[in-house]
Amino acid sequence: MHFMLATKRAARLATVAIALAVLSPAAYAQQPTPAALATAREIVVVTGGSALFNPLIAGVVEQAKILLLQQNPSLSKVLTEVGDKMRADLAPRYDELVNEMARLYAVRFTEPELKDLLAFNKSSLGKKLLAEQPLIVDASMKFAQTWSNSLSDEVVAKMREELKKRGYAL
Repeated sequence: MHFMLATKRAARLATVAIALAVLSPAAYAQQPTPAALATAREIVVVTGGSALFNPLIAGVVEQAKILLLQQNPSLSKVLTEVGDKMRADLAPRYDELVNEMARLYAVRFTEPELKDLLAFNKSSLGKKLLAEQPLIVDASMKFAQTWSNSLSDEVVAKMREELKKRGYAL
């Protein structure tokens, strides 16, 4: 149940974030052309942005299945069948997510910028960036964690030293 509440809370936050993006002044700065939207959609696909949403529909169906199983555990087999059908029926709705992500790009970049961005992402350097960036981010996060732990030890030691100078012993 806690998982469902957290998921509902996350969904509400995502809805608010999308609403804020839609209602923000930047969203009104330009109305994207169909060509800009098509290019932005291709950027979303090429960069793997659409892969972020791949598990979403299946996850929502699975959460609903778990919720209903808690109410009646004997429905396991039928809920599995219904869940499989729901995933198939809802698959076309995946495009709604990809289209919105493309729209978010298209309202923030001009059509020429989108074309340049797409060309870059299709280039060998762009492909290398897409492949290496998750590894760089992961290594950066690990380094930052180690670095912050070391800094924390240093700050605690210096604070203790300063407190000792002032007559406090810890």
